[in-house]
Amino acid sequence: MSTLSGPGDDPGLSAVMGERRQLINLAYRLLGSLAEAEDAVQETYTRWYALSPQQRNAVENPGAWLTKVAGRVCLDLLRSARARRERYVGEWIPEPVPDPAEWSTLRPGADADPADRVTLDESITMAFLVVLDSMTPAERVAFVLHDVFRYSFAEVAEIVGRSPAACRQLASSARRRLAGSRTPAAPAAQRAGIVRDFRQAWEAKDIDALIGLLDPAVTTVTDGGGLVSAIGTVDGGERVARAFVDIANRVPGLTFLERTVNGQPGLVAQQDGVVASVLAFDVADGRITNIWVVRNPEKLGPWTAAAAR
Repeated sequence: MSTLSGPGDDPGLSAVMGERRQLINLAYRLLGSLAEAEDAVQETYTRWYALSPQQRNAVENPGAWLTKVAGRVCLDLLRSARARRERYVGEWIPEPVPDPAEWSTLRPGADADPADRVTLDESITMAFLVVLDSMTPAERVAFVLHDVFRYSFAEVAEIVGRSPAACRQLASSARRRLAGSRTPAAPAAQRAGIVRDFRQAWEAKDIDALIGLLDPAVTTVTDGGGLVSAIGTVDGGERVARAFVDIANRVPGLTFLERTVNGQPGLVAQQDGVVASVLAFDVADGRITNIWVVRNPEKLGPWTAAAAR
């Protein structure tokens, strides 16, 4: 009877585990959840160590093998996620991640959290992840693997289980979705200034100031996961402004911190020192066009742990 060999039996452990950051980056972009990304990567390594030493030695490129398995695990999770999302209470928003440098400052010496291993770029912004979430599982996997991580369509085809030509079409369809949702990127300094002004107006409960910062067609989406109160989706500048002032009036002891959320200026709202929500913003033409408010405590793990330090 064969026995399951583990990490201690593998002389190439360092090289194999060195792929972990890449796998976390891939899985987070595919799944929009740090917790699910960690589970997917763990499952990938479990399958690696389920191979016999002879089978592992026969793998010419362990990194490519791990990526292929991780992609397939994520594809399966995305397919099942559609059914889970139908049962999810309220709106679903991708899990927000802090800036790695900021995380290190908040938690000196803490390098084990998956948030430390997520590289921030355009493909990690909340606006980008929200559009990714609107794609079919196959579109999302094909696009992320090819356009973000630069795998060939032949490699993508092995993961998705379709022909290279079909994967090319999937990625093309995904690009059209993104193009239809994109607005000209605002300069980083302008974004930060607008978010800062929003924080100050929210603290002051100044409805007129808030309305002035919001696009007339702004949309706010709140994710409470059925675990905490959430306002759901609110559209329109005046309605959104009044909703935020109402929150400030109803929730005593709120404080607002300017933080980097998925690589963009954002806010963390704390109640009596406990993280209550993380806010991500999209800005176009000098006004806020979208606000995503994550209140589900299961998605605030990195932020809650950081605040506790």
